[in-house]
Amino acid sequence: MIHKLFGYLYPRRIRESYNVLLAYNHFNYNVEKFLGTSLIIITIISAVLGVLIEYYLGIPWFINVIIIFILLQIYEYTLLVLHTDRIASKVEEIIPDVLHLISSNLRSGLTIDQALILSARPEFGPLEREIYKVGKDITLGVPIEKALTEFGYKIKSDKLKKTIQLIITGLRSGGELANLLEETAENLRQQNIVEQKIRSSVAMYFIFIFIAVGIGGPILFSLSSFLIEILAKVLGEISIESIKTTLPVTFTKITIGTDFVIMFSIISLVTTSILSSLVLGLIVKGKEREGAKYIPILILITVVVFYTVRYLMEKLLSNLLLF
Repeated sequence: MIHKLFGYLYPRRIRESYNVLLAYNHFNYNVEKFLGTSLIIITIISAVLGVLIEYYLGIPWFINVIIIFILLQIYEYTLLVLHTDRIASKVEEIIPDVLHLISSNLRSGLTIDQALILSARPEFGPLEREIYKVGKDITLGVPIEKALTEFGYKIKSDKLKKTIQLIITGLRSGGELANLLEETAENLRQQNIVEQKIRSSVAMYFIFIFIAVGIGGPILFSLSSFLIEILAKVLGEISIESIKTTLPVTFTKITIGTDFVIMFSIISLVTTSILSSLVLGLIVKGKEREGAKYIPILILITVVVFYTVRYLMEKLLSNLLLF
């Protein structure tokens, strides 16, 4: 297929990286076909947006296409990484319940493989299939340590890997598996409670940054650009040579156009939105890339607020200033 051929345009290292991400996300999709399809879609979107930006802002279309293409490629990769982290986060929340259930099954007299198979519940989401597979592997003769180690690498979660490593260490030291699972589940539950308290305590910072960047910044930029437009119109009607003053002040014509000020404002707002989104991700989740999901929301809000305030100012002051 032509999609698959386009996928081979990517370097092998990038294809391998995407292949790992698709596996973490449980996407049964050929990596070359996935990359080829995304390449075609991103190229079309970049071309359309590049022409539109040239029409409205005057920036050459080929520069727009290159920048947008690179940004969309980065954003696509970031979305896959975020989805991987979202799966890991969901798994980390339910690990204590899974361990409690396995421990209860072991205490009821079941073997480890039977306890794992019966613990594979639909409410455990992505863990259901992996737990069932571990139980089947142990039933077929795979050593417990090897089956658990392979299970830890099926989901990109450091907490899951550390939990499995702790269980393996406990088994090697001769500890009772049921008690070990019970204690580990309780410790993880306490850790999750502490993390939730931390997230709730920083919610005010999230709200403040979001409002300042999404509303405060665009309003100030729109008022500033509107003020410059007014000064340009007023000073443009005044003859500089006719102004006489004894003060050490020199009057010159304003050479900065309104279009330049608006373009500068939009670029500044977009840049601020991207950086602020990364800060929000760091505050809320502890990882900058978690803020990528806020980038399109913040950019949309800032641009809409900017043009809305400018429109309202023009309507309110048009009669007064004779625009």
